[in-house]
Amino acid sequence: MRVISGEARGRRLKELTGLETRPTTDKVKESIFNIIQFDIEGRRVLDLFGGTGQLGIEALSRGAASCTFVDLRREAAALIRENVALCRLDDRARVVQGDSLSFLAGCREKYDLIFLDPPYASGLLEQALERACAIDILTENGIMVCESAVDQTLPALREPYVKGREYRYGKIKITLYRREA
Repeated sequence: MRVISGEARGRRLKELTGLETRPTTDKVKESIFNIIQFDIEGRRVLDLFGGTGQLGIEALSRGAASCTFVDLRREAAALIRENVALCRLDDRARVVQGDSLSFLAGCREKYDLIFLDPPYASGLLEQALERACAIDILTENGIMVCESAVDQTLPALREPYVKGREYRYGKIKITLYRREA
């Protein structure tokens, strides 16, 4: 697992041992960033189910203004801090060790780009989408990037949130939601 592009390009990120964390493959990550490449620079990013932090770190490396990482597990939050420091991106990163849905419930900030990649089949993705929409967490023209199993059907959200394209990569599906102006 490495940073693909930008100021931290080529840096190898550390991973957690065990099966609790399912890092996004480099192929899927590269595809995601090809899709959103013009929506990163200068943006405020939220990596809600941080895991190793690789999606938020990639965004920071490509010029995002800041990234907030959230993960429930203490060891995951510690690893994200370590990976952010390894890439020398600490000055633009904030790591929160806590429940992602609780974070959303108390969130008073708006983000331009949100990554949602919770454990598959946990129901957390649908809950996070509904909560994000309810608190209107995205800025105008903001994007939510969701990773799920290819057979999972994600809900339509109420306006101004619009479900966009879906991209399939083997057993993985990427779904984009946008907040219209």
